[in-house]
Parts: sequence; C-alpha cells; structure tokens
Amino acid sequence: MPLYEHVYLARQDASAQQVEELTAQLKGVVEGLGGSITKSEYWGVKSLSYRLQKNRKAHFTLMNIDAPPPAINEIERLERLNEDVLRYLTIRVEELEEGPSAMMRRVDRDRDRDDRRGDRFDRGDRFDRGDRGDRGDRPRDRRPRDDAEGGETATEE
Repeated sequence: MPLYEHVYLARQDASAQQVEELTAQLKGVVEGLGGSITKSEYWGVKSLSYRLQKNRKAHFTLMNIDAPPPAINEIERLERLNEDVLRYLTIRVEELEEGPSAMMRRVDRDRDRDDRRGDRFDRGDRFDRGDRGDRGDRPRDRRPRDDAEGGETATEE
C-alpha cells in the first residue's frame, strides 16, 4: 500500500481534546477502509505565518498513514466538511520516517537548550553593576548649558 504523511491544522478555538477526537475519528476511517496510521503526533498550538479564516494560531497534527488512495480521499473529504479544520496537506512518500518528526526534535532541542541555559534572569551580576572600580574617578568638568552654546550666562554683567 502507498505511504503518506498527512498534516492538518485545526482552529485555535478548538480544544486539544477536540483535536485528539478528530484524529481518532480519522484513524477509524482509515482503518475501516483497510489502512493503518503508524504514527500520530500532536505538535501543539503554533502561530501561523498569515491569518487563515481570521485565525492567527492553529493546532498542528501529523499522521503517518499506510492506506489505499480511497482512504486518503475519504479523510480529506471529511476534513473539508469539518469547520474546525483550516488546512490539510497529504504527501505521498517512499518510506515513513521512524522516530520523532523534525518538529518534535526541534521542540526537544529547544527544551534541552533552555535547560542548559537555565534562568538567565537569576544572574544578579548582570543587572547590578554596583561600583565600577575599573573606571576610576573621572573629572566632571561639564559646562552649564548656556556656555555650551557659546552664549553668555545671565550672571555675567
């Protein structure tokens, strides 16, 4: 059977539970038509590059599907009818990716980076400069504002 990667975007107003229920419904349709979903990943709510039907964010979900073409046609038909689905994309692939997708690896990498970095705002030495001993005492020979412009001051007469 052909292999597919299928991603759909659901409205930001929908709850994560509703998105999971939609994924389960689509999985049931695929299995009913003789296919299987080998992997399903919920990527979370992400910002969109541009507004889609007045939505600035959307729930992203990826499914790796091993199914005949009529199963793909049916889930795409159901997604067109569902008001919560903003967009979908199905791509036929030669082989399905094992392990986490690139989006999930990025989330893990970002989480690891944040763990290594720690809370940057806990570092008191960043914001409390205190005594700057390396500068030494500087002479403060500033002239009054009127003298800086070359004019005479009111006290000289």
